[in-house]
Amino acid sequence: MKRQRKVILGGILLAGIAALGFGQAALEASAGARADAPIFEVDPLWPKPLPNNWILGSTIGVGVDSQDHVFIVHRGLATLNERTEAGAAVDPPTGECCAPAPPILEFDPEGNLVNSWGGEPGQEFEEGYTWPASNHGISIDQMDNVWIGGNGPDDSHILKFSHDGEFLAQIGEPGQERNSTSTTHFGSVAKISFDGETNEAFVSDGYGHKRVAVVDMETNEITRFWGAYGNEPSDEDLGPYDPDAELAQQFRNPVHCAEPSNDGMVYVCDRPNNRIQVFERDGTFVTEKIIAPLTRGDGAVWDIAFSKDPEQAWIYLADGKNMKIYIIERESLEVLTSFGMGGRQPGMFFAVHSIATDSQGNIYTTETYEGKRVQKFVFQGVGPVSSENQQAVWPSQ
Repeated sequence: MKRQRKVILGGILLAGIAALGFGQAALEASAGARADAPIFEVDPLWPKPLPNNWILGSTIGVGVDSQDHVFIVHRGLATLNERTEAGAAVDPPTGECCAPAPPILEFDPEGNLVNSWGGEPGQEFEEGYTWPASNHGISIDQMDNVWIGGNGPDDSHILKFSHDGEFLAQIGEPGQERNSTSTTHFGSVAKISFDGETNEAFVSDGYGHKRVAVVDMETNEITRFWGAYGNEPSDEDLGPYDPDAELAQQFRNPVHCAEPSNDGMVYVCDRPNNRIQVFERDGTFVTEKIIAPLTRGDGAVWDIAFSKDPEQAWIYLADGKNMKIYIIERESLEVLTSFGMGGRQPGMFFAVHSIATDSQGNIYTTETYEGKRVQKFVFQGVGPVSSENQQAVWPSQ
């Protein structure tokens, strides 16, 4: 009996070892089958401290020029607590710290502040343009010119400046009524992006209107526009997003990005509907991807940037509501992994709002609301996906 028991126990042990071996082999096979994705680490020392006791308000745009200089735009005093954050900016001052920095700041790749400029909310300039009432978005075109929008109620225009802040053009007039089929003005623009091949600007138009509008960069005229699925845009109020309802046939406010790719596609952030919609340049609908469909309120799809390989193999998607960056395979729109989590330490986010990449593949993000900062995530190459959500990508050394 004892011998029989030993035989049985030995068989069970061998079976267990075999099962463990099989399980390990299965895990290794599964791990080997996992897709590769870009890897990032936060640079906690970028950018360097600002001069003059300057601080940032809600930081709602980031762009990168041809020399990898990083431009950001923020909202300044209107988004700072005068008692606790901006004592140096009140009259009379209540302390040495702090004062809002100018709305547009330019940093070199090492994080040094090299230039700053901009106007006050609603300020009218002798050159014939009006500064946005509420700054929103900053983008650098193929000629290194700087474009900004605004999402205040009267911000029905966009502005174009030289690299150093010289006024070049105002497209549209402020204070116009909302009309998503207008060819003369915008409706609180979220962001402007560019297609150098066609010399066109793609405008996510955005907070008042519900469309993508395309501008000829030679004539500054609106040449075409479209709504969700390529439909004619409508100003109808769709009410709040409901994850259990059928997919909306129009965009909800805000339409938060419209990013053209090198192969002629346009990727649109339908933010509160939690979806990326993909179009051809002429507005023909191609496909869509739903992201975090249970997200309500502010929505999950805030801004996107592409990886810097020639094929732009990956999309980096900023999700300000869920406090993370998704890494998405562009061809399939499959979410491979994400990084970030809610918090105020480096590598964490509070309302990550805008995202851009430089020529080295590094990511830059800005945070709105109480986030009020810019962060740099250094590209570490491509490797196996380590987890569904990497959380804070702190430096390994």
